[in-house]
Amino acid sequence: LNCSAGTVIDENVIERFVGVSKDFNVFELQHALALKDFTKAFRIIQYFKQNPKAAPLQLILPLLYSFFSKVYMLFGAENADERSVAAQLGIPPFSIRNYKEAARLYGYQGTEITLLLLHQYNLKSVGVGAPATEDAALLKELIFKMPTNQGVSKNL
Repeated sequence: LNCSAGTVIDENVIERFVGVSKDFNVFELQHALALKDFTKAFRIIQYFKQNPKAAPLQLILPLLYSFFSKVYMLFGAENADERSVAAQLGIPPFSIRNYKEAARLYGYQGTEITLLLLHQYNLKSVGVGAPATEDAALLKELIFKMPTNQGVSKNL
C-alpha cells in the first residue's frame, strides 16, 4: 500500500514504514543489558529517543523486569539440565544461556539491585517521586545506576 508497483521491499523500507529496527529494539536492549554492554544499550536508547514510538518506556521496563526476575530465579533453581531449568522459568530452552550469562555477570546481589532499580524507575516513569522526565533520560539514568562490577558467579 505504501510503495509503488515494482518497488523492492527490503529491511529499510519495512523499518521506514513500521518503525522498528532489527538492531535497535527492546529485545536488543535487553540482550545488551544482560551482557553488560552498556555502550550498545546507550546507542539503542539514543535510537529510542529519536524514534519515540519504537519502544515506549511502559513497554521497556516491564520486559526488563520480567527478564531480570527470571535471572534472579536462576539462583534458586535446582541444578538440573538446561531444559528443566528453562521449563521452571517458563522460557524457551534456546534462551537459557542468555539468562545464565546475565546471572553470572550480575551475580545475586547485582541482579537484586537491578530489580530494585527497575521498580524505582517504573514508578518514576508514571510520575511518582519524580517530575515529568523524558523516557530516554530515565532509561539512561537507570542504566548508569545498574551494577557494573558485582563479581562473577561461577556456579551458574
